[in-house]
Amino acid sequence: MRVIVTRRQAGGALLLGVLAACAKIEPPPGGPPDPIPPHLVATVPDSLRSLPDFNGDVEFQFDEVISEGTPNTGTGTGGLERLIILSPSKDVPRVGWHRSRISVRPREGWQPNRVYRVELLPGVTDLRNNRSDAKRIITFTTGAPLPTLMLTGQAHDWTTGQAARGGLIVARLLPDSLDYRTLADSSGSFRLGPLPAGTYLVYGVIDQNHDVRRDPREAFDTVRVQSDSVPVDLWIFPHDTVGPRIQSIAVRDSLSATVEFTQPLDPTQRPDSAGLLLRVLPDSVPAPVVSLLPPALDSAAHPRADTTRAPADTTRLKAPTPARRDTTAVQRDSLPPRSDTLPRRAPLPTRMILRVTEPWNAGTLYLLDAKGIRNANGAAADVRGTLKVPEPAPPRDSTAADSLGAPSDSLGVPHDSLPSRSGKAPASPRPAANPPAQKPLQKKKPVKP
Repeated sequence: MRVIVTRRQAGGALLLGVLAACAKIEPPPGGPPDPIPPHLVATVPDSLRSLPDFNGDVEFQFDEVISEGTPNTGTGTGGLERLIILSPSKDVPRVGWHRSRISVRPREGWQPNRVYRVELLPGVTDLRNNRSDAKRIITFTTGAPLPTLMLTGQAHDWTTGQAARGGLIVARLLPDSLDYRTLADSSGSFRLGPLPAGTYLVYGVIDQNHDVRRDPREAFDTVRVQSDSVPVDLWIFPHDTVGPRIQSIAVRDSLSATVEFTQPLDPTQRPDSAGLLLRVLPDSVPAPVVSLLPPALDSAAHPRADTTRAPADTTRLKAPTPARRDTTAVQRDSLPPRSDTLPRRAPLPTRMILRVTEPWNAGTLYLLDAKGIRNANGAAADVRGTLKVPEPAPPRDSTAADSLGAPSDSLGVPHDSLPSRSGKAPASPRPAANPPAQKPLQKKKPVKP
């Protein structure tokens, strides 16, 4: 028997094949709604095992079909790539979607004699967008001894004084430079391990682009820890290699001004008065300066500053000259000692208080030069800024205010000057609030004879 397939039938079959290949997996219609998120039922391999010959994929098995999300292209922006943290590896791992399974493996392959850590973050959803909040960690070795070290601590964003929620935590094993990574929780707390024994350089990073990698321009803090170290405290702040600049200067009161900077500043610095120069423009006449200090030090140095007059003998008041310091490294000597409990710190200041001996001259322009102002990283710079003292507001003229009142009504009805029969002058009538409109006069039509 010979079967003849027409061109129309072949085209229809090809179209059905294309549509089937491009079909989107969706939940079946009808039936009761499913509010239960996907549940993780198995992992491959089992955690805390030594597998010298391991060459397969790490897998996470769920009890239903999960959503793939955006495509996983190896850039770290895919729907499932954002939920996987593979350590130690410098590249984005290969993440595969297999309906109800997620497979993971490093792009460079499994290396021998290493401790691997694969973390699945919360966020897996099913086809009805039910989100799972559970996470799972698989730790195994490819020949190295089983790990036992656990790093715990808390990360804070020092620029705001708040917890570094979701901050990236990187523990670099020295001297091998193997990076193990995890994320802090909503309170800034983290727990990273188990890890191989050794010395670690622990980073806390504000991961702005959420790629689970430490980029050079992102704010961070580092602490060197040993295997038997106490919990780690990380105070994250920007590390700018270029010193700060003055953004603006504004009058604070009659004897002080607020100097705003472009970067967070070292809160412990006390600029030497010899490096401060305030001049009155355009003649460049020097104006005596008392101090230029961060807000906390200014409040301690001037707890009861009188803003109405200059204090007695302020020309001899000088801030102590700081000792020579390394401006290329983080100033650790100014930080409180680390302990088991996280100490409270004020946010890093971005301004300083300038105090003078004589009140500001209204309408005058001042020029401030300050040497060696340090940012939070310790990078110093000579800064310059101008202050324009505003003119005082003109006094209010009460007579001018009265002259703006409503004028008297000159169109009112005139008083009757004739006395009444009782001998009293009649009261002047008041015009109606809404007088009726007058009708226009109409011409009379001539009468025909």
